[in-house]
Amino acid sequence: MSYTFVRYFTNRMAETETITRNQKKIARYARAMAHPVRVYVLELLSRQNCCYSGDLSEHLPVAKSTLSQHLKELKEAGLIQGEIEAPRIRYCLNRENWKEAQELLKHFLSI
Repeated sequence: MSYTFVRYFTNRMAETETITRNQKKIARYARAMAHPVRVYVLELLSRQNCCYSGDLSEHLPVAKSTLSQHLKELKEAGLIQGEIEAPRIRYCLNRENWKEAQELLKHFLSI
């Protein structure tokens, strides 16, 4: 896709449609889930109450700093929450936002 087409399409879309709040939420959640490590973390947390970041790093073949960035992305999207229990951080799903993401994505994918 050429830059000119993308620019035209983006400008045209902005002129003809208003981006809804739900569309923005869907994009935010989808962007946060757009990496296999993040999908793994979400699947793990959906099966158990919480998990410590140190435990996650033992199960994933990524550097701790990389895992930290992935957790940050999920947290900023509102899909997980973290509580500091020095010296570790305990991560859990944000159940309310997780349910919202499921409902929004289910509706979107059924269109």
